[in-house]
Amino acid sequence: MLITLIEKELKAILQSPKFVATFAVCSLLMLLSVFIGIKEFQAQQKQYDVAVSLSEQGIQESTSWRGMSYKAYRKPDPMQIFVSGLTNDIGRWSHISQESSVKLRNSVYSDDPIFSVFRFIDFAFIVQVVLSLFAILFTYDAICGERENGTLKLLFSNAIKRSHYIIAKCVGSWLGLVVPIMIPILLSVLMVIAFGISLEGSDWLKLFGLMSMSIFLFTFFIVLGVFISSLTRRSNISFLFALVIWVTFVLIIPRAGVMAAGQILPVPRVAEIEGQRDAFAKDKWAIFNEKSMARWDSYNQNTSEDSDSSCGSNFVFDENELWEHMQKEDSARKIVEREIEAYETRLQEDLQQRKSGQERLAFSLSRFSPSSAYQLAAMTLAGTDINLKSRNIEVMNNYRTQFNNYVDNKISETNDLSGVFMIEISSDDGVKMNNKRDEQTIDASDMPKYIPAKSSMRQSIDALIIDGGLLGLFIILAFAGAFLRMQKYDVR
Repeated sequence: MLITLIEKELKAILQSPKFVATFAVCSLLMLLSVFIGIKEFQAQQKQYDVAVSLSEQGIQESTSWRGMSYKAYRKPDPMQIFVSGLTNDIGRWSHISQESSVKLRNSVYSDDPIFSVFRFIDFAFIVQVVLSLFAILFTYDAICGERENGTLKLLFSNAIKRSHYIIAKCVGSWLGLVVPIMIPILLSVLMVIAFGISLEGSDWLKLFGLMSMSIFLFTFFIVLGVFISSLTRRSNISFLFALVIWVTFVLIIPRAGVMAAGQILPVPRVAEIEGQRDAFAKDKWAIFNEKSMARWDSYNQNTSEDSDSSCGSNFVFDENELWEHMQKEDSARKIVEREIEAYETRLQEDLQQRKSGQERLAFSLSRFSPSSAYQLAAMTLAGTDINLKSRNIEVMNNYRTQFNNYVDNKISETNDLSGVFMIEISSDDGVKMNNKRDEQTIDASDMPKYIPAKSSMRQSIDALIIDGGLLGLFIILAFAGAFLRMQKYDVR
């Protein structure tokens, strides 16, 4: 009898006039979103390759170690085809040099603000919004609709267990909705392969996890619709009730959780941190410049005395003496830079700790919504989550330390005086200032290579365990509610 009930529910869904139209729209949106994601990824990949090539070419054409800088770029991830997340919100590159700190610049939305108005529609958005609403539309009247038609009373006039009936409703609805949706999902994956997008082994595992989480969320809303239909006796009331719950889960709770966390644990703005850093740096550099001018005045005075003692003959600054003085100035400058960096590090660590606490609270509150749990898991699996920025900045900061140490060693090895003005005093020609610059390009073939950041598989597994477990719990609770409510449902 259970098999017969499942077949009946399956036929009712597949033969429904709204099934073909709804399924066609969902399939078209899913395939179109993946196609657009592929094109966007390919465009970003080309831009990344060209930008990296130009950055390396600039290093090869450098003629001085002093002031040398490098541009580190954030590498596009093929998983952003399915879940764009924050990849378009944060900057794409940062200067790597001794003078400037790491800061991601030029996000997609800052370069093209029009896209930030409506955002991109990706696979995760369609699952979270469109498919969840699709599931509600087909299950909100699963039980109360049959009661209104009189078929429920007729059905239970036979020897049918209510437990079998509710199981058949959930299983039949799941087979009638989930199995057909697997077709556009598989076509989306085949489309990625057909366009030649290279996926590593870890990417395939993440993609499988994303598809599994998508099926979990779809299953929850199917069971939720059956549960809601068991709470009411009229389909119009059930539809209104289901729509309110859908809006609450998909739109309200995720945003309310973030807003509540922002009020409970406020975090200073980035502009405030930068202002504190700039004020501290300004004071330090003012003191350094004052002392540096005093040291140069003393150096020039000693040099003038030596020039006077030469009895009017031509005198040229001693290069070794000047180099020794420049080294002392450079050492003093590095001390100031280290003090500024240490202060900035303390500010950033404090900011990061506050942000982490706020994020944990916000995500914990928002996870009361299955839709939010799915979104967080999808973004973590795709590597486009909230940690995308901090992950890239950490890697860039580590590389900046290697890069600066490399440049400092090269300056010491080559006694690079590029950019230093040599002063010559002659009784015939007067004072001459020559810029000591070697026009030959430097050899930076042994410069450490920048390896872009990539999300770890461990984070993906943690997301599957935590958020996947939450979705499984929500499914069990919804089914338990429908099962218990059906035992007392009035079929008349």
